[in-house]
Amino acid sequence: MAKAPIPRAKMQRIVAEISDTDKRFAKVISESPLCTIGSTPSPESNFQSLVSSVISQQLAVRAAETIHGRLTDLARGQITPLRVAKLTDAQLREIGVSGAKTKTIQGLAQAAITGSVPIDDLQEIPDAEVFELLTSLWGIGPWTVDMFMMFQLHRLDIWPTGDLGVRRGWESIHKLSEEIAPKALDLKGEKFRPYRSVVAWYCWRHLDNLKQSKKK
Repeated sequence: MAKAPIPRAKMQRIVAEISDTDKRFAKVISESPLCTIGSTPSPESNFQSLVSSVISQQLAVRAAETIHGRLTDLARGQITPLRVAKLTDAQLREIGVSGAKTKTIQGLAQAAITGSVPIDDLQEIPDAEVFELLTSLWGIGPWTVDMFMMFQLHRLDIWPTGDLGVRRGWESIHKLSEEIAPKALDLKGEKFRPYRSVVAWYCWRHLDNLKQSKKK
């Protein structure tokens, strides 16, 4: 069951609270659009979202889109666990899916079919349990699960300190002279509970703002 979109008024209250918690974010928030996490329902099923994430790993956007399109065609128009499970490794390799990603996608399909991962009910499961279920699968790591929980499940308190963009954004916002380690950033994020996903989003957005200003 899809989760209802997060109301704009609620997100406005969240970003106001973040600004009050850390004044350095107030400027970033004022210069950026309102955070879009959870603003609209995801067009993909949970299974489709995870497959898309796996395909996209370490690929340029256009290459990932091409392979995803080929997979959709191969699955007769809809990427579902049953249809993917019927595909052979050779078929997946022929459309550009690597051996490792093939193993991950087929493992995910089997987990969904057997119910070892209740793929369609992940919205109803707590963050920690979702994380444990998905990272137990071969080839699905913490970063993939963090992104899935933020942008597919619309979880507001995910803190992806393993993401380089989040760390670089935090360093720039706080004008740090040295790189911050994930463990150190993990502690810094505690004061933002339960809205750390939104803080991460603005770390990314800050980097985007810097890139855009350099182009002017």
